[in-house]
Amino acid sequence: DDEDISFIKKFILASGSLKEIANQYNVTYPTVRLRLDKLIQKIRIGEDTTNDPYVALIKRLAVNDKIDFDTAKILISEYKKVGREN
Repeated sequence: DDEDISFIKKFILASGSLKEIANQYNVTYPTVRLRLDKLIQKIRIGEDTTNDPYVALIKRLAVNDKIDFDTAKILISEYKKVGREN
């Protein structure tokens, strides 16, 4: 989305300095690190073509804060168990 693109542009212009980005956004370094980690996860999910559509959906929901990561892990684990049982 537009916020992600803006963040990435600022990150590049700051030569990857999370400290500088934290100052620009007036937030703490860990907050910026978390934001960057979520963007990295979005990119990985977008490039992951090996997952089936259900698993990809669950991962996208987690990355977009629609569900928490622990719930996502449980859903994916149970889904895979059911798949192996059939």
